[in-house]
Amino acid sequence: MFPIRMQKRECTDLLKIQTFLLHAKTGYLGLSAKDTPYVVPLNFTWMNETIYFHGAAEGRKIDFIRDNPSACFTVSEEFGTITDTVPAHTDTAYMSVMIFGSVEFVTDLDEAVEAMQSMLNKYVPGYYDQPLSKTHVEKYKSSLGSRTLVFKLNQSFLSAKENERDEHAMFYAGKKIQ
Repeated sequence: MFPIRMQKRECTDLLKIQTFLLHAKTGYLGLSAKDTPYVVPLNFTWMNETIYFHGAAEGRKIDFIRDNPSACFTVSEEFGTITDTVPAHTDTAYMSVMIFGSVEFVTDLDEAVEAMQSMLNKYVPGYYDQPLSKTHVEKYKSSLGSRTLVFKLNQSFLSAKENERDEHAMFYAGKKIQ
């Protein structure tokens, strides 16, 4: 779709990308409707090479998705500052993944339950002594009275970038140029 400008930072290691998406905690869903951008941070799960997330059945996110389901989901984590004797070469260790595609509502109850269970396993592993029931997913309402929906982003394009840590150059409190 869009080539990465700084090719040396491109990550094409699919196992590394998969592992990153399985463990990262927050993603940012970018939507646009009627020439208005909207980006919202979300909990998510990466399952079957698809991003899944959940949310209320009403609100701005729903309005935007209904108007224009095209979306970009970005996940990024910073791993520290890389020092250099030249101030302009000081940099950040990071990994980021951008997934472009189309958001759809998950209507298959088994798929929705699997996605929600995957999120529970990610964010509260081992906390519940039984798997999530279909009834819970089907009938749950938030404290505001809204049904919860499960969404997925059907991927059309994925890109990843990284700047790996250089353990000898990482900044720590009290480190001074020598």
